Amino acid sequence: MTDPERGGQSPLEMPPLAARSGPSGVAPEFAVVFREHHDFVWRMLRYFGVPAEAVDDKVQDVFLVVYRRWDDFDRAGSMRSWLYGIARRVAADLRRGTARAERRLRAVPDPPPAVEPDQALAQAEAAAFVERFLATLDEDKREVFMLAEIEFLTAPEIAAATGVNTNTVYSRLRAARALFDRAVRRFAPELRRTHGQPR
Repeated sequence: MTDPERGGQSPLEMPPLAARSGPSGVAPEFAVVFREHHDFVWRMLRYFGVPAEAVDDKVQDVFLVVYRRWDDFDRAGSMRSWLYGIARRVAADLRRGTARAERRLRAVPDPPPAVEPDQALAQAEAAAFVERFLATLDEDKREVFMLAEIEFLTAPEIAAATGVNTNTVYSRLRAARALFDRAVRRFAPELRRTHGQPR
């Protein structure tokens, strides 16, 4: 999805919104939404398989849709649920347009602060464990677990984002959490053995 008006600029660098087509009086609210939810949209696009080299452009596409459809947003609803749906459609458009192989489950945390080598190793091992665990889940449980435990969405927000009812969200999340607890119990002895051996 391209837009010649953007000229490669981020939404906050675009010409004044009052001079562009779209709903009036959007600029202040739009700027706040962009700042608060940019990283969430970025991670969701990566989760949906958008390649790293394309994700920044697709973030701009998501927020361009947000700007143009500003009046469609239900103020009683969740902004993150709405953004999740838009990001999913933008990613799907990219997959259809480029026929790229899907790359999913890229957990992309914010850049961490400098840590000691042992701590960095432990973090890397934990991240690898979570990624391996996510790969064992079916798509429905994986989506709900990621949104709840990694992105901290509530069950109603997840239901709105995924289009399933709240009871189903709770059911899938309970099942995923039970599997995670069992995986942790298996992982902990392995981790102790690994760290207990000379390197």
